[in-house]
Formats: sequence, C-alpha cells, structure tokens
Amino acid sequence: MTPPGDFADFVATRRNALLRTAFLLTGGHEQDAEDLVQTALVKVVPAWSRIRGNPEPYVRRIMVHENVSRWRWRRRRPEVLTDTLPERPAAASDRLGEDDELRRALAVLAPRQRAVIVLRYYEDLTERETAQLMGISIGTVKSQARDALTRLRALLPDLDVDPDSMITDRSQFTTAQPEQTAIKR
Repeated sequence: MTPPGDFADFVATRRNALLRTAFLLTGGHEQDAEDLVQTALVKVVPAWSRIRGNPEPYVRRIMVHENVSRWRWRRRRPEVLTDTLPERPAAASDRLGEDDELRRALAVLAPRQRAVIVLRYYEDLTERETAQLMGISIGTVKSQARDALTRLRALLPDLDVDPDSMITDRSQFTTAQPEQTAIKR
C-alpha cells in the first residue's frame, strides 16, 4: 500500500521533530529513536485517511506506547554480553554538549516518567494533552511529573528546574530554529 502524497509531506516536514521526541523517549539512544519513529510511521499509514487533518498527536501517542512496550520487552529479555565492544558511531548525544548530563539523567527515569517529562516540558504539551496522548488520567500525569522531577533533582542537584516556566531548546537536536531553553544550568 502506497501512502498518499500528504503523508510524505508530513514525514518530510515533521521527521526531525519526531526524532527529537523519540531520542528523549528512548533515553538518548539514536538508533532506537530512529526505529521508534519508523515503527510509528508504519503504524500510521493504514489510519492516514482518518487522521490526516491532525496526525501528530496520533503519531506521538504511538511512539509513547511503542517505547513503553519495547522497555517492557527488554526487561524480560536481558542483553547478551560479548567480550569485545562494537565500534560506536558518533551519536546524537555528542551534539548535546553540556546537556549530556541531563540526557543521562532522563535515561534513568522509568519510561512513563520520561514520556511525561518529554511531553510536558520538552514538547510543551498541557497536562490534559499529555494525559490524552498517553491514555492516562491527568492525576497520573501530575504524579509522574512530580516523581520524575524529584528524581531528576536528586540526580542533578545543581540543575535549575522550574516546571512552571519550562520552555525548550530544540536547537541542540536539530538545525531547526532555536527557542529558549527549558532547563537552565
């Protein structure tokens, strides 16, 4: 099945934004982020005629749910250790610079907490939008954000996190237009 032309336009214009979100959802793993976006886009194609007016929330919801499913699957099937490490390509995390510490701290959070933080404070969604996107209650969004921010503050005591005024700096993930930074050092 070949997707309609506006699907290709959507992918071309929103791919970098989706990759940024996926990168943060996967804890800074670039290849996992690319796989997550690809999986979400594949799952969107059959529903495209139904969602074409506003597809991004639908795609992001798939990404969040798919990421949680992958996390659960990996917990049941541990990694296989080898004697030699493969070469590592330059990762997106190399572009983060001083915020590498924050990326590592986000990776420590549980997938649902990480998703809430990314959607609320990076993507600047409301509590209601985050709850709808994740299929959870607003109260769960609030408690997950509270717990995640508490954990981030413990992991990064010198990090100045003001959840009421968080605006994001997306320029570190792409060449898109920079915005104000959400988390100040």
